[in-house]
Amino acid sequence: MESIFSIKTRDVSGTRARTGTVELPHGAVATPVFMPVGTNATVKAVSKESLDELGFEIILANTYHLFLRPGHELIRQAGGLHGFTGWKRNFLTDSGGFQVFSLSKLRKITDEGVSFRSHHDGSKRFLSPEDAVDVQTALASDVFMQLDICAPWGADEKEAADAVRLTKAWAKRSKERWLATRGEFRGKLFGIVQGNFYKDLRVRSAEDIMELDLPGIAIGGLSVGEPFEVFAEFLAHTAALLPEGKPRYVMGIGTPEYILEAVANGIDMFDCVFPTRVARNGLLFTADGPIQIKNARFERDFLPPDPGCSCRVCRDHSRAYLRHLFKQDEILWSMLASYHNLAFLHDLVKKIRYTIEDGSFDSFRRAFLARYAARNA
Repeated sequence: MESIFSIKTRDVSGTRARTGTVELPHGAVATPVFMPVGTNATVKAVSKESLDELGFEIILANTYHLFLRPGHELIRQAGGLHGFTGWKRNFLTDSGGFQVFSLSKLRKITDEGVSFRSHHDGSKRFLSPEDAVDVQTALASDVFMQLDICAPWGADEKEAADAVRLTKAWAKRSKERWLATRGEFRGKLFGIVQGNFYKDLRVRSAEDIMELDLPGIAIGGLSVGEPFEVFAEFLAHTAALLPEGKPRYVMGIGTPEYILEAVANGIDMFDCVFPTRVARNGLLFTADGPIQIKNARFERDFLPPDPGCSCRVCRDHSRAYLRHLFKQDEILWSMLASYHNLAFLHDLVKKIRYTIEDGSFDSFRRAFLARYAARNA
């Protein structure tokens, strides 16, 4: 299979961290990379101009939601996600598997695919592995994911094994559909490793996905409610199973602690709705730990949200003003807070890349986490 990933630097400070480049249809992506989530083909409260200004090279959209509304055929007619949205860089699309997992009361899983009811209007829908590929092809995604089964935290071994079996079968069917229908379409299909919290199942699933030799590999089924220590243990176990020469993607992580743990284990890509979702609800990232802007102590605090941050929100606005916007339920609050949180994570990942390259990543990681956790100590 074609190679889309090159390793630039390996960490020499005692971790498995690395920097590299993923070559995609709408430009190269420097790794490690955090990808903002635009579920409905928009990152909530953040314009594409702001994302471009911040320097993001890839964002996410969600197959499940776009399949339901406005429908992938409409987006195909608009020229795919790039024509529909005007975003000129890369899109990665989730297959919809995690959303189906989240709607457990509304779906039924068989070997053929997933039957479910739309959370919008209750209408019956069906999504097969082939359908997921077809929808993402219509979206013209630069990276798209196989349909998989994500067993929940607390699943027994039989449920987890069934998820691994179906994920393997669906990965094979996804690859066959992708190869048969892509034509001039240049989007890259990634497989997903499952296995829940059973190490032997993680080994089996990793072997299953590696056999298919897809352009990239994602680690699924983590950050689904388990304690951080369990996440770290199974992340390390799974990442060590994966080949060096392919991009590694952990799905659904977006806080500094989780990002730094992922990078230390050789992960190249990660995403999450968390930074923008919590921003809308009053939480701002700072180097000294997150702050809740609604707290009364910020009412007359005329410092910027994070004195060490150079983003335009921190240059131009005080905590007092931002608290006022939040308390008055002003739309501008969501826009400024979301911009800042994304700027904070983007800057963090840039620093991570720099410290990997100069050999100081592990000391940077330890110092960052000690300061970040101090507020809550």
